[in-house]
Amino acid sequence: MKARALWCVAPGVAELREETLPPPAEGQALVRALASGISRGTERLVLAGRVPESQWPAMRAPLMAGEFPYPVKYGYAAVGMVEAGPAALLGRRVFCLHPHQDRFLAPAAMCVPVPDAVPDRRAVLAANMETAVNVLWDARPLVGERVLVIGAGVVGLLVAALLAGVPGLDLAVCDIDPGRAALVNALGARFCAPEEAPGQRDLVIHASAAPEGLVLALGRAGFEGRIVEASWYGDRAVTLPLGEAFHAQRLSIVSTQVGQVAPAMRGRRTHGERLALALRLLEDPRLDALLAPPVAFAALPAALPGILNGPAAHPCPTVTY
Repeated sequence: MKARALWCVAPGVAELREETLPPPAEGQALVRALASGISRGTERLVLAGRVPESQWPAMRAPLMAGEFPYPVKYGYAAVGMVEAGPAALLGRRVFCLHPHQDRFLAPAAMCVPVPDAVPDRRAVLAANMETAVNVLWDARPLVGERVLVIGAGVVGLLVAALLAGVPGLDLAVCDIDPGRAALVNALGARFCAPEEAPGQRDLVIHASAAPEGLVLALGRAGFEGRIVEASWYGDRAVTLPLGEAFHAQRLSIVSTQVGQVAPAMRGRRTHGERLALALRLLEDPRLDALLAPPVAFAALPAALPGILNGPAAHPCPTVTY
């Protein structure tokens, strides 16, 4: 069976390549893609060839092909229908951490059924929702805390949606784009511009991927405030004002990364259980507002540079097959 996949082949250049799929082996599923999501931050770095060599092993997507920097087949947010494989999955919609490809083989254990209440395109948010779940496990928010989320991209908005369910939180979301205000308000938080961001926060979650956002987090955290760093900067250096109130305020900065289950739940939840939880949390129609109008897979190579580097009215670009 023939399949086509998206490959990044040079800085700013992607193409569709054809490959031949063998019959599914024992424990494999053949999946026909229905939709996939694009992670603008991570895939921008991959297309630009800016994944640092020191991070090549850590940044490998579970089912990517090729090698950094090029050529590489990358992506981790595919939704499709199982056409062959274990009987328990046959004919079911699944989410899989697979690159953009119209048909693919994947370990059946990595194909997590999509709940009936979650449409195809919303299901592509599962990888980002899994990240948001892990962020909250690392952040350990408490009832009644003063919380600030910096960055209203996909991860920041999903984090805000989860935090909005914690009773008594004073929750604000900060972004440089005032166009994100309606999204933030619809998810149960209040929007603010950077210059309006409230201070004395017990918990600050930084998800803007901009060094200026982390500097703002330091300035808005209160005494013994916790800053959870959810951004990844690739090969960029970040300079921070750690000589000002950082020590006197006894602030802490904690990194969070989805590759490992957060310590709060490690040993009690597997990666698969965390992903299944993320899919259940997507049974919320408000999250459709995060999805950009879909791009046809055949048009993706030409459209991808603009999608990754242009203005984003919607946080999550989507692809249909």
